[in-house]
Amino acid sequence: MKSTPSGTDKEQVDALNTAFYEAMERGDLDELSDLWLDGDNPAVSCVHPGWPVLTGRGEVLRSYALIMANTEYIQFFLTDVVVSVAGDTALVTCTENILSGGPAEESGALGPLVGQLVVATNVFRRTPEGWRVWSHHGSPVLAETDDEQDDESPA
Repeated sequence: MKSTPSGTDKEQVDALNTAFYEAMERGDLDELSDLWLDGDNPAVSCVHPGWPVLTGRGEVLRSYALIMANTEYIQFFLTDVVVSVAGDTALVTCTENILSGGPAEESGALGPLVGQLVVATNVFRRTPEGWRVWSHHGSPVLAETDDEQDDESPA
């Protein structure tokens, strides 16, 4: 994202949002860091599912380093992506359909794969260098069990 972006604001933000998830998939902390606002702006924030609010660029990037170090495999399939732009602020909402695997028990084998649904809100700010991630908030989607679905059916 070092070059001058082309396309409309919505296209630029959509591309940056995609780059954010692709950097996570590759475990590329340097690229991920480049996508976030510079400086130790206390307004930079992140909420991972089940985590407290993280504030400040350093704290946020440390969380991603920790996640990347402990996740052997992760892939995001984004659905329901909606991009909105208002002046120098952009908002992306989406559903993260996540497939991930932890460390394997045996050497050379992939750990067990787990699927998870997370709804996310990503906020971007326009800077002289282009759009940058300002905030990420992910909330888990609670899946219904078969018993709950049966309870909702008419008698």
